[in-house]
Amino acid sequence: MPRLWVVLAVVLLTSTSGDAETVAVPAGANLQQAIDQARPGDTLLLTPGATYAGNFVLPAKAGDRFITIRTAGEGDGLPRIGQRVMPSYAPRLAKLKSPNKEPVLRTAAGAHHWRVQLVEFLPTDSGAGDIVRLGDGGAEQRDLSQVPHDLVLDRCYVHGDGKLGQKRGIALNSASTTISNSYVSDIKAIGQDTQAIAGWNGPGPYTIENNYLEAAGENFILGGSDPAIPGLVAADVVFRRNHLSKPAAWRSERWQVKNLFELKNARRVLVEGNLMEYVWQEAQVGYAILLTPRNQDGRAPWVTVEDVTIRRNLVRYAGGGMQIIGEDSNFRSGSTRRVKVVDNLFYGVDAQKWGGTGAFALIGEGPSDITIEHNTVSQSGNILMAYGGTKSDPKPIAGFVFRDNLIRHNQYGVHGSDRAVGADTLDAFFPGAVFESNTIAGGESKRYPKGNTFIGEDDFNAAFLDPAGGDYRLKPASRLRGAASDGRDVGADIGSITIAIGLRPR
Repeated sequence: MPRLWVVLAVVLLTSTSGDAETVAVPAGANLQQAIDQARPGDTLLLTPGATYAGNFVLPAKAGDRFITIRTAGEGDGLPRIGQRVMPSYAPRLAKLKSPNKEPVLRTAAGAHHWRVQLVEFLPTDSGAGDIVRLGDGGAEQRDLSQVPHDLVLDRCYVHGDGKLGQKRGIALNSASTTISNSYVSDIKAIGQDTQAIAGWNGPGPYTIENNYLEAAGENFILGGSDPAIPGLVAADVVFRRNHLSKPAAWRSERWQVKNLFELKNARRVLVEGNLMEYVWQEAQVGYAILLTPRNQDGRAPWVTVEDVTIRRNLVRYAGGGMQIIGEDSNFRSGSTRRVKVVDNLFYGVDAQKWGGTGAFALIGEGPSDITIEHNTVSQSGNILMAYGGTKSDPKPIAGFVFRDNLIRHNQYGVHGSDRAVGADTLDAFFPGAVFESNTIAGGESKRYPKGNTFIGEDDFNAAFLDPAGGDYRLKPASRLRGAASDGRDVGADIGSITIAIGLRPR
């Protein structure tokens, strides 16, 4: 028999599946009571456009079927499955709003199998703290048994206040969590870090797919604060088809700006098919991608960044391309190792326009097994900047491969601290490196290992169909076609990037 619901104005609809029920929760109803009474398999339908105020908690329940909370309606001006929600859908979405500085939605310890779809999450009071909190980032979550898991946020619009900003959109300290097709914006603050999505005390796995993520500090970050769970490293992360951006208009405002994508404690991460754009020198240099183990307060010496694949991404309009750091310089940590950067397009990496170094990659403090292959890069600064150790004893970057890339040399090309350009730097910082089959615009071939091709700056620009318009496909008659060591074109496979991100480069 259908259950008796005692929530004021909650309506039990006639549609059921087994003992699963679909329940309408009209505006003015007690949403928390509906959540508390829901059973595995149930769906709670919120009224389109209505606002539900409270600090809602998803409790732990027995069973392994999802309980779904969503705006009512199918095909009534709502995004379809797999379609990213946009702010234009807001009038049609049910809204959750915190009446104070606490999250509007959070999970209880051990909560699992909750799905939230087609909901707008409004800013907290004064933009303080997290809007959505999945798991707990502090001492209340010290054991894996306490970690919430099997959570889904899909087609949700999460945003701060356009004037006041917001500290954080989603705190990701859970396990087995998917955030998909969502839009997180206006996450910004003056004098403090802000993140669209940030996790530091959850084990993963995570799937972050087809979202727009906008934040002044870090658009996405794992790590950066010491986990309360001993030995924890976020693992098995898929970060795919997301759009990371900081509006260029923020340059004239006072928000604290750092980087776009950061890993400070993570392993087995795939970063694929993302568009990352607009980051400049402000609170930091303004690299698009930062990989560095960070034992923030000295309590987590196990932190590491390892087994990371970065492929088929478009990165543009940045003060620097990538920063890869081997170890924490302040406290003992694990290392950065086994990183592959393959088939990516970087352009508009420009120190004059965006500040910073304008370098493709800054690498230091001894990361190992870094492979950089088949990338097309148009940057204003160095190819590589290397550092670490002392002048007489540089810290080695072992197992380094740099091959089949198409890139500008500019003034200093490959340059390490207290070393000469080219082979001297490679010998000192990258002993035994494979540096071959690259096509480099500018520079002097005599400074580098044999097996690389040096062309003029004009030849570099002329190799592409429309670089001024962001089209870095090689011209049909280019001599760089089929000229890589593996028989492919030199540089990135622009076609595969276009397909992966679903956006034509411009």
